[in-house]
Amino acid sequence: MAGRRPLGEDVLFFLILIAILLAGAAALWPRLSVRFAPARIEVSPYREARVSLNRASLAELEALPGVGPELARRIVEHRPYLRVEDLLRVPGIGPKTLARLRPLVAP
Repeated sequence: MAGRRPLGEDVLFFLILIAILLAGAAALWPRLSVRFAPARIEVSPYREARVSLNRASLAELEALPGVGPELARRIVEHRPYLRVEDLLRVPGIGPKTLARLRPLVAP
C-alpha cells in the first residue's frame, strides 16, 4: 500500500479542513445574524403630534428639548404665530434652536 497516507495524516487533514470551515463560518456569522435579528423599534421621547405654538401650555412648551420655563414664557408672550419661523422673534431663539424645534412644533 504505497499510495495510501498514514491514518494520522488523514486525521490532521480532516481537523485542518474543519478549522478552515469554522473560521469561515465565524467570519460570516455577524452578517448572517444581523439579517435574521429581530427588528428594533426606536421610540421617540417626543409624541408624534406637533406642539401648537399658539395653543400649547407652558408645561407642553417646557417639554420641548432646550426649552425651559423662561423661554416657554417668552414663546407664550409673543403669540400669535402664523409660521414656525416666527419663533425667531422670541429673544433666546436663534437659527440653531429653530432648526431643533421645527420638526416638533406647528403654528
